[in-house]
Amino acid sequence: MLILITYDVNTEDAAGRTRLRKVAKQCVNYGTRVQNSVFECNVDTTQCRMLKELLTDIIDKEKDSIRIYYLNEKSKQKIECMGVKRGINVNEALIF
Repeated sequence: MLILITYDVNTEDAAGRTRLRKVAKQCVNYGTRVQNSVFECNVDTTQCRMLKELLTDIIDKEKDSIRIYYLNEKSKQKIECMGVKRGINVNEALIF
């Protein structure tokens, strides 16, 4: 399955910079960097589960955010969030 992983790691301190490097290293092990904090990964179900567990163990759930977009036909519009939930529901109206 093709997944897109995006992440935002708080790097205000040394621990955050270390987490950022660890997250990037794990993503490199499973996919290809397409932008600074975006990876395309072609993984099977077991690899996806392992990668999610690794990333969940690395991040600070109070400061960091990881979003996984599943890009196969079976999982249309499935987005999984770990850590701080940032973002909007694109199916709802936006009021500014």
